[in-house]
Amino acid sequence: MTDPTAAPDATYASYPSLVDRTVFVTGGADGIGAGMVEEFVKQGSRVAFADINAERAEATIERCAELDPAHHPLFFEVDLTDTVALQSVIAAAIEELGPISVLVNNAASDDRHTWQEMTEEYWNDRLNTNLRHYFFAIQAVAPGMIEAGSGSIINIGSSSYMMQEDFFPGYAIAKSGVEGITRTLARTFGPDNVRVNTVLPGWVATDRQLTKWWSPEGEEGTLRDQAIKRRIYPREFAQMVLFLAADDGAACTAQQFLIDGGRR
Repeated sequence: MTDPTAAPDATYASYPSLVDRTVFVTGGADGIGAGMVEEFVKQGSRVAFADINAERAEATIERCAELDPAHHPLFFEVDLTDTVALQSVIAAAIEELGPISVLVNNAASDDRHTWQEMTEEYWNDRLNTNLRHYFFAIQAVAPGMIEAGSGSIINIGSSSYMMQEDFFPGYAIAKSGVEGITRTLARTFGPDNVRVNTVLPGWVATDRQLTKWWSPEGEEGTLRDQAIKRRIYPREFAQMVLFLAADDGAACTAQQFLIDGGRR
């Protein structure tokens, strides 16, 4: 049976600078995050990823073993809203794999909710889950990047706030803050040759999206709005992240890169 989340057949670039480069991905167990983990493994990178979902992570590790047995990704089960735990696993990844050259801040949760049902507790949860850990992961890796005189931090945003989508206000508001982190810290770290960029997905056909949120009407509307009249896939999204992680993206910082098939 055809995998509905599989990208069309394509020949993608290989980046020599990513071979043996240490990469840390948050939220890498499934979806867009797993797609990025797998693509970095295929590039020959040393990959560590963190997620709360150990079962999904195991499936990702198994796929990576088939792709490149020599580059087995390192997994840390952690609740990323626990800042101490997050920074501890980043330290463990550095101890195991060496200084982190690439950080991909990806973990997020787009659970639906309305502004009427928002409580202070849930508001804090949405910001902690979708924004706060970005900053503290950067805080953990930046000293090593500064010392090395190079590094790439890639923050995964969302086009939702640009599209004025209103079915998850806490998520959309938190994701709008990702751009603030990117632009502020790109200026801070620029003199040390550490780059910070945002990559924003549109509607990407992950298993979560297809299982939880997909509807024929929703997809029809998305494809109507897109310039490219087909689904966008995790593997395709990952290609921009690879470019920014590699030396090929060395002149790119403080920028937004939108991967949405021309929807916006």
